[in-house]
Amino acid sequence: MGLFSRRGTANEPAPVEWASVEAEQQKRPHGPFDRSQVGEMGPRVDLGAIWLPVMPGLELRMEIDKKTQKVTGVTAALEGSNLQIQAFAAPRTEGIWDEIRHEIAQSVGGQGGIVDDVPGVFGRELLVRMPVKGPDGQAGQRPARFVGVDGPRWFIRGVLAGKAALDAEAAKPLESVFANIVVVRDQSPRPPRDLLPLALPKSARKDGAQPAAAEAGPEGAVPQMADIDPLRRGPEITSIG
Repeated sequence: MGLFSRRGTANEPAPVEWASVEAEQQKRPHGPFDRSQVGEMGPRVDLGAIWLPVMPGLELRMEIDKKTQKVTGVTAALEGSNLQIQAFAAPRTEGIWDEIRHEIAQSVGGQGGIVDDVPGVFGRELLVRMPVKGPDGQAGQRPARFVGVDGPRWFIRGVLAGKAALDAEAAKPLESVFANIVVVRDQSPRPPRDLLPLALPKSARKDGAQPAAAEAGPEGAVPQMADIDPLRRGPEITSIG
């Protein structure tokens, strides 16, 4: 199990004050960015609360809540790697990523998984290995990387799966996508951890991205992390593609 770089006890993690989060954001040479930090959309697709960068070969799979039919997340897929992205409301005065990492790590450990809290491109991140059974019934592990960034009144989380979970070179294109995301936080009051509203793209772009149609696709298109996800709210979410 990895160690946690934080104040307070392991059972009662202390919140991170926004002043320190803001200072870290200013020192970071890349995003994700707040809407106030960019002048125009640039080569990105407008998904509501997220402006997502696009590149040749990138496929977008929107995630829809079965009951409400609302868009709850988006997965960017490229050459055997996936990046699942969700944006959430956060307190005005403090970040929540340290707290979320702690909760995910506790949940993973409670289910027999392995988790390491390590330094990464975006700060502290979690490398998770969940126990799974293969088609032949043999035990195995499913790896994933949880990355997160605190912003002004928002928090954005990415889950890297497939090749990008363990292969540093395979992860670079999707890390670049995450690093150039713009979060558009509306002015509506929202409780912390509430999903920021996303929307289907109006049309497929001509610059390489291929937004998926809004219809159910096969389960398992991205690793299902609902059971270890402290940010999950509401009914089951299904990946579509």
